[in-house]
Amino acid sequence: MEKLGDIGLIGLAVMGENLVLNMESRGYTVSVFNRTTEKVDKFVNGRGAGKNFIGTHSVEELCKSLKRPRKVMLLVKAGAAVDSFIDQLIPHMEPGDIIIDGGNTHYPDTNRRTKYVEEKGLLYIGTGVSGGEEGALLGPSIMPGGSPDAWPHVKEIFQNISAKVDDGSPCCDWVGENGAGHFVKMVHNGIEYGDMQMICETYQIMKDLLGMTNKEMYQVLKEWNEGELDSYLIEITRDILAYEDNGEETVDMILDTAGQKGTGKWTAIAALDVGIPLTLIGEAVFARTLSAQKDERVRASKVLSGPTPEFKGDRKAFIEDLRKALFASKIVSYAQGYVLMKAAAKEYGWKLNNGGIALMWRGGCIIRSAFLGNIKEAFDKNPDLENLMLDPFFKDKIESSQDSWRKVIATAIENGIPTPALATALNYYDGYRTERLPANLLQAQRDYFGAHTYERVDKPRGEWFHTNWTGRGGDTASSTYNA
Repeated sequence: MEKLGDIGLIGLAVMGENLVLNMESRGYTVSVFNRTTEKVDKFVNGRGAGKNFIGTHSVEELCKSLKRPRKVMLLVKAGAAVDSFIDQLIPHMEPGDIIIDGGNTHYPDTNRRTKYVEEKGLLYIGTGVSGGEEGALLGPSIMPGGSPDAWPHVKEIFQNISAKVDDGSPCCDWVGENGAGHFVKMVHNGIEYGDMQMICETYQIMKDLLGMTNKEMYQVLKEWNEGELDSYLIEITRDILAYEDNGEETVDMILDTAGQKGTGKWTAIAALDVGIPLTLIGEAVFARTLSAQKDERVRASKVLSGPTPEFKGDRKAFIEDLRKALFASKIVSYAQGYVLMKAAAKEYGWKLNNGGIALMWRGGCIIRSAFLGNIKEAFDKNPDLENLMLDPFFKDKIESSQDSWRKVIATAIENGIPTPALATALNYYDGYRTERLPANLLQAQRDYFGAHTYERVDKPRGEWFHTNWTGRGGDTASSTYNA
């Protein structure tokens, strides 16, 4: 009898190819298909030679090669390509079969596709997969959501191929219905934007203010990676700073214009949609867009003036201040990300396990770090924690870092070094701990020019008032607002 595949995959690009090699290495037979069928033959006769792969040359052939219920994973470009393959798969599948989208899909598309596929009698999963090429091959972080009835059929495969933490727990668990998995992956990517930007700002301070060489910065990051900042992004930044090609320090030869695929922007937009101040990730996105204005910045640098960086003080002590400022800002970044996920869960009716999400991010993914273990502990102790900064561990860490944090931001400003992410992290912290913000004046302004009304401190919440500020207005007020 002809052997059938345990799972099928469409899309043999970098992630797809490495993910199926991971699956096969765990004992699964994998059917593969690619729109350009030459890639199928090249893979099956190349990296996949002698292994348990079934090469197919059509969607129909792929579906016929699979065990029931069929499980077909798409790793293709987000957008129209996913919809196209869903429509190609449906005629060749039966009730209970499962379509899985493992790409970087925008969560509203997953909401829509889950409904569409379920209406056809099939099941749907939209899953984030993080870890890049190496993670796909050796064990990524996997964040699945969609049709709950699909999870028991893919749980074993997904958890077997995922990264594992020290106690063997898989960095994969069910996230929630509809687009919950892709939402969590989107927030992961947004936090990734923030982490990268904060590390870059720290690098610029060390380079332009402290005058450190790449080799000196390598040593600093090497030490940081052995402490509470231990993380994948610190680790690779350390290695980047030490990398040379033909005697040239490669990082210095790279043009300072950063690209993006859109997930950071999606995260910021999602925060605006649900009314959450995701300031750090927003600044990280804007920092990339500013970097892209390279020619304009070069012209501006010849016209606009500012202070010349000059450090006066104990460099070793300031490097420790930098470490503390980076760690405190990192706490704020994750705190904002979790507040966003909490608001989205309420908005979309998802039951997110915040501690479980920290565990999924603990290994395999780009933002993996030792610090995530502390986040899991915080939510295990208090699943209803309003803000990560209120947990005793993180509260103590921020308080012990405050003097250093403020010193770093003030010094950077005095020396004209931009720190959009590090500074907005401190501003968010100060705003969050302030009992009375100046929004009372803002509401007065809104009521003055637009009769938008306001609430009063001496009246119950939900009662609205309007003042005839000029004496020329009437009693008519605008509709109320969300606050």
